[in-house]
Amino acid sequence: MIPLYVALGLFALVFLWAIAAYNGLVSKRNGYKNAFAQIEVQLKRRYDLIPNLVETAKGYMKHERETLEAVVAARQVASGAVSAAAAAPGDPAAMAALQSAEAGMGAALGRLFAVSEAYPDLKANQNMLQLQEELTNTENQVGFARQAFNNAVTAYNTARETFPSVVIAGSMGFQEATLFEIERPEQREVPKVSF
Repeated sequence: MIPLYVALGLFALVFLWAIAAYNGLVSKRNGYKNAFAQIEVQLKRRYDLIPNLVETAKGYMKHERETLEAVVAARQVASGAVSAAAAAPGDPAAMAALQSAEAGMGAALGRLFAVSEAYPDLKANQNMLQLQEELTNTENQVGFARQAFNNAVTAYNTARETFPSVVIAGSMGFQEATLFEIERPEQREVPKVSF
């Protein structure tokens, strides 16, 4: 009779451990999904600022139609990519598409700001200055949200790869999540400041 109780006790311990491991993985997966939702909020805020930026610049930059159209097109691509990534945060394909779209968005905005330097009236325009400030603040918020997402993804991936959770993760379909990394190497470099 004692071996039966020991076997039942061991089974109960393994069962409780499996429940705890599963719940821990679910909690961490929900954590990185929530962290991505914060990125999504900031990216949508940025995408909402872009039409105002383009409209402000349009009046001054009549000969820069290609640049303005490139910004609008990049916004559309990035907006679609963030929606796809929001449906499956951490999915490698969705994150790669989002990273690529964000790189295109950054390049298009960079060209817009570079071209706007040639228009002194535009540079001095209060709306343009305010929009640039809001965009800069939003970029900072995106950076913070991306860091929180990457931390949550790392915690999740570590939990699903460590023993004994790896036993549960593989059998219960917990896939590896992908980080939201900076795709363009020039974005990783520290800006050079000289006086």
